[in-house]
Amino acid sequence: MTSIASQAYENHLSTLFPARNLALESVPWVPLSEGKSFKPIRFLSGNRGFVELLRLEPGIVVPLHRHTGEVHAFNLEGSRQLGTGEIIKPGDYVYEPTGNTDTWKAIGEVPLVIFVVVMGAVEFIGADNSVIRCVTADSLKEIYHQYCTANNIQLLDLVD
Repeated sequence: MTSIASQAYENHLSTLFPARNLALESVPWVPLSEGKSFKPIRFLSGNRGFVELLRLEPGIVVPLHRHTGEVHAFNLEGSRQLGTGEIIKPGDYVYEPTGNTDTWKAIGEVPLVIFVVVMGAVEFIGADNSVIRCVTADSLKEIYHQYCTANNIQLLDLVD
């Protein structure tokens, strides 16, 4: 019985697509602004979203923004304080539904590093409630490409 199951497993291996593994040390930290950088992991084609490591130095504030799709964020290092006052520590997970509007700040003594899956775009909101800047998979991909080109770093194909 085991040999039949084993043979069936081996027969299916030829129909599998290879995984797209990524050694994170092969991707640079790309500066976004003073004290804020990202390490791209995947840009979802068609501007569907992106996957990244986001790093902020202590004290850096992410201004008011709205998500056009859901967001999954897992704190790897450091802590942040949400606009609601909640403290998110290493190992904590935050789910943000489509349309969520928030702001937050990196707190503590060490840089904050978050693994983030963003579906859709991130719209930064001005004082008059208008969208003053929009971050998409395509805009982040362009920042990544420009940084790598300017710094003679090999571009990786990070599009799904």
